[in-house]
Amino acid sequence: MVYSPSETELAAALTSSDLNFQLPDPEDENLHEHEFKQQLENVWQVCEQFDLQTDIWRGRVLRAIRDREKLAGEGRGTGFLNWLKDREVSKSQAYALIKLADSADTLLANGQLEPEAINNFSKRAFVEVANSAPEVQQMVSEAATSGDQITRREVKELTDEWVAMSSDLLPDEIKSKASEGGLPPKHLAPLVRELEKLPDTHISAIQVEVANKPDIDTVKTMTSEAKNLAKYLDAAGQVQTLKKTRLDLEMALEEALRLDCLNTAADMVKQATALEQLVAKLFTTWKRLGNLADRLYVDTGASNPHLRSMLMSLEGLTGEVIEVPLDEVGEKTVRLKIMSEETGEH
Repeated sequence: MVYSPSETELAAALTSSDLNFQLPDPEDENLHEHEFKQQLENVWQVCEQFDLQTDIWRGRVLRAIRDREKLAGEGRGTGFLNWLKDREVSKSQAYALIKLADSADTLLANGQLEPEAINNFSKRAFVEVANSAPEVQQMVSEAATSGDQITRREVKELTDEWVAMSSDLLPDEIKSKASEGGLPPKHLAPLVRELEKLPDTHISAIQVEVANKPDIDTVKTMTSEAKNLAKYLDAAGQVQTLKKTRLDLEMALEEALRLDCLNTAADMVKQATALEQLVAKLFTTWKRLGNLADRLYVDTGASNPHLRSMLMSLEGLTGEVIEVPLDEVGEKTVRLKIMSEETGEH
């Protein structure tokens, strides 16, 4: 059974002495800078804990309203949406709070987290834990239950540790050195995440490199290479122009690697993808603008000289040749000719 606070308890929480702070005086020259910041940090943490508890309960309230609507509502969620509107809560905010409440209840129900341990989390840290892998949730919950204060930094450190030590993509030489403290997980986790994006055929070479030289510099270099490799493969696969040729992308990739210009090649195909998308959007917008101009021309006549004048002024954008000035004085102009196959032009 879910615990429900009484009106008295809610009033007590809202008037708690924990929320009636005495902040340090910014003009107190006798107060050391470290002590000044520490006092403010303590207040901030209490506010985050209170905010977290409040949002979890708000999520539970919203979930109850939503579930009630599903059971007995006749307006396909209209009652739930009206309830949100009356309280100036957006739909996305509502479902984010419901997700937070679901995560909290799951952690509590599984016995991973004691109710009082929630107070050891900052709000943002708890949200990240709720979205983490079950193994990370277990590690963080154990730390919180033992009394540790959990911020986003602690969550990231534990997440990196789990990613690095549990991944099958890292060679044993790397894991062995990491377990000895020679390679911090914060350097290994990014490498794992980049390797996960690559097909198997491109992983082995990177694994050999880091196994032969298991140090931080090599890990950083291979992480950068894996990132560029993933960027190249993803972008190259989206360029429609390349698909029309007999280009061997794998051979082009090998040459880029041999010449140490993979980053440049990756950026080039990425820009090619962006250009193709812009051209497609340009053509669609040009067609829409032309249709609107035709419709307005039909709806107007000589008695509407200003509208006709506007149509004439826009002919530089609605015609087959588009002219756009690149500066305010018109000294630089770009001209693009639309030659669409659907109009029969080549």
